[in-house]
Amino acid sequence: MTTALITGSTAGIGAAFARKLAAQGHNLVLVARDTKRLGEQATELHDRHGIEAEVLAADLATETGIAAVEKRLGDRTHPVDLLVNNAGFGNKGRYLEVSMADELTMLKVHVEAVLRLTSAASESMRTRGRGGVINVASVAAFVPRGTYGASKAWVVQFTQGAARDMAGSGVRLMALCPGFVRTEFHQRAGMGTDNIPGWMWLDADKLVTAALADLARGKTVSIPDPRYKALMGVVKLTPRGLLGGVSSRTGRKYGPQ
Repeated sequence: MTTALITGSTAGIGAAFARKLAAQGHNLVLVARDTKRLGEQATELHDRHGIEAEVLAADLATETGIAAVEKRLGDRTHPVDLLVNNAGFGNKGRYLEVSMADELTMLKVHVEAVLRLTSAASESMRTRGRGGVINVASVAAFVPRGTYGASKAWVVQFTQGAARDMAGSGVRLMALCPGFVRTEFHQRAGMGTDNIPGWMWLDADKLVTAALADLARGKTVSIPDPRYKALMGVVKLTPRGLLGGVSSRTGRKYGPQ
């Protein structure tokens, strides 16, 4: 039986990955900050699907948290076959309205943690000749908008480059770029969502199903919805200066987790 490790597993897209993978019979390593919620999630998934659900409380905004997950990913006696780097958050406010400490914390979680955990998992997987990594980015990666969008653009570029370098190793890497998903993401960041049209909202469970199918097909970037694929096609044809103006008016409201 294979094992999947999911960061940010207790809510939103991470929880949807946990539900889907448990239903498919995968054992899980659930990673988040809230020990109580982790325990409740592990018990529920074990009781419902009969899988083993290990919990690892870790804050990926800290060196200790990242190192703990790195260590688990490098455990060759209990290998991880699929890593889902999902942990993330948003900051409310434009550039210079957000504290430097919060900006740096975002880079720690969205960039450093993704780099280190992907590397720890990929090294172990390459030795075994199989495995997969899904790095959750966002459609914000394609729109010029502050540290959030920039960090997610890094995730996409890094994942694509790593996937090319790992070609032929048996290890698949994919950046997942969803749009708006009904999760706790915006509430935790204190962001309003009243101005977001209903058609732009995605269902987390359907998104995960599409993402796993894209990984199986060998895609390195997944935009798991026809509406957003069409929208991103328009974005590619839109001048960057105009995109910057649009994204500035909409604020920092992009974000899947």
